[in-house]
Amino acid sequence: MGFYDPIKNQTDLNVPAIIYFLEKGAQPTGIVHDISKKAEVFKELGVDKIK
Repeated sequence: MGFYDPIKNQTDLNVPAIIYFLEKGAQPTGIVHDISKKAEVFKELGVDKIK
């Protein structure tokens, strides 16, 4: 799905794959949720707030 390197502050996400699994009902962990929110993945889903 992607990776996050906190030392280099580098993120690489496969957004289409993340959206696919979220639409199928996958629930992201807290950290994945925060990274996805920062990358505005949820806006692409048409959802402003996901808990």
